[in-house]
Amino acid sequence: MPSSKQYLPLNDRSWRIEARSTVEPSTEPDGQRSDEMLMETQAIELTSLDSAQLSRVSVHKTSQLEEDDFDSVLNDTDPEERLLTQDPVNGNMSTNGGSNFNENLLESRGKLKGQLLLYFTSFLVSLGVFLFGYDQGVMSGIITGKYFKQQFNNPSSAMIGTTVAILEIGAFFSSLTVGRVGDIIGRRRTIRYGAFIFVVGGLLQTAASNLKVLIAGRIISGIGVGLLSTIVPMYQAEISPSHNRGKLACAQFTGNIFGYASSIWVDYGCSFIENNLSWRIPLFIQCVIGSLLAGGSYIIVETPRWLLHKDRDMEGLVVIADLYTNGETDHHRARKEFDSIKSSILEARAIGEKRYIDLFTVYPKRLFMATSALAFAQFNGINIISYYAPLVFEQAGWIGREAVLMTGLNAIIYILSTLPPWLLIDRWGRKPILICGGITMGLSMLLVSIFMGLNLKNTPQLVVIFIIAANSSFAYSWGPIPWLFPSEILPLTFRSKGASLATATNWLANFIVGEFSPILLEKITWRVYLIHATFCFTSALVAYLVYPETRGVDLEDMDRLFDEKRK
Repeated sequence: MPSSKQYLPLNDRSWRIEARSTVEPSTEPDGQRSDEMLMETQAIELTSLDSAQLSRVSVHKTSQLEEDDFDSVLNDTDPEERLLTQDPVNGNMSTNGGSNFNENLLESRGKLKGQLLLYFTSFLVSLGVFLFGYDQGVMSGIITGKYFKQQFNNPSSAMIGTTVAILEIGAFFSSLTVGRVGDIIGRRRTIRYGAFIFVVGGLLQTAASNLKVLIAGRIISGIGVGLLSTIVPMYQAEISPSHNRGKLACAQFTGNIFGYASSIWVDYGCSFIENNLSWRIPLFIQCVIGSLLAGGSYIIVETPRWLLHKDRDMEGLVVIADLYTNGETDHHRARKEFDSIKSSILEARAIGEKRYIDLFTVYPKRLFMATSALAFAQFNGINIISYYAPLVFEQAGWIGREAVLMTGLNAIIYILSTLPPWLLIDRWGRKPILICGGITMGLSMLLVSIFMGLNLKNTPQLVVIFIIAANSSFAYSWGPIPWLFPSEILPLTFRSKGASLATATNWLANFIVGEFSPILLEKITWRVYLIHATFCFTSALVAYLVYPETRGVDLEDMDRLFDEKRK
């Protein structure tokens, strides 16, 4: 018979030692070897542990402290006692070094703590969504420029659509893999690699002498955008406390729109340059921003949820304390947060849910909510404006540089419209804002279609007004909130996988809009806005009937909002 020893696992009520029973193989009559595992548990309450003891009790999946040894570990009565601690860099286990480990870890901590660290980190990673926004807008002003058209032999509407939208193909495929990558190497390193890839693609675009090189550069940049657009919202959600998680996500979206607006005004300023620098400079600026993000990835902290998921528990505790309790690891809030996250991780491990297919069978409602919200965000029509606003305004009667100027004015109001959700999303909630945004955006798109169809004397002015209204409606609702859902509603074990599927859905929808919009604008003109208006009203209805309210709910408590049962 196999022998077993008693160990002390961690659960949701107290800090405990997680351990693994010893296993001795037994030989069955048919010669097959089988392993049997017996496990008994006993809880040790957190309230009796001080910070010195916590530094010696590092919960690790390979820790094997027997029950009889636990008291001696806490009290450190025997200097020769074998203490199991963790290397904060490699995650390896070492012995006889609990105190040294704690001192080295404390010495390696940065000077920023609490809200200052949280907001600094949020600002830095927002460069990732700034890049996404900048790349969305930069092509809209370039494709109408005289020197761009000359360099690339006056490309057709279909070729312009492919050149603009091909970035989404790279983003689509990389977003499908980023879940696995983010789970293996961590959120911080994924941000670093995504920024580096983006810079490489941006340099190719800047130096392009023909459409093949330009398209290749956009595909490579798209790979970087796919990584960043998935991992940055996930990173933000995992470091943000529940009471202002929505506000920080909205601030991040403001960074995205600031990137978009910046690219429009850079395009407008460079349009006065009478050579190819008029389009090469705007493309090169994105490389500078990408380099800043890659460098910043060496400064920001790794998310505590990923660290605890990888059993780097002491390091995770320190990050939790630095983010939420000004570095006090003994603070009850830090201990409670640690306990909540770790117990959720252990529950998921016990169930063993790791496959993509389980997202469809175990969490179908959550997956539908995460993917449909991002699909609606694209089909509601925002990127017909973001990618082709100068073409839209030219159709309405604004010609040449005036069309780019109108796009720039629209972008300023776009930024301002992202600010109200900072205060409202964690007060009103996600659901009412989505419903309101879907209705107002649908009405705006409907009026754009009507006035362009009527072709009145003041149609150019009316189109600008209602395009700005549609943009503003999107900016406070379907812009920021859908990016929050994948990281907010999915359990940690599936957060990377679910976020990658949701983001892939976004990029697929984005590609469809980007590829076919210039063709539809040419073929059916004003009627294209009726299609987007229909999607806007549908999105408001789906938000009302299907989406639950997630305001103020901890990531580990999302289960209570859904009827799904783990299988």
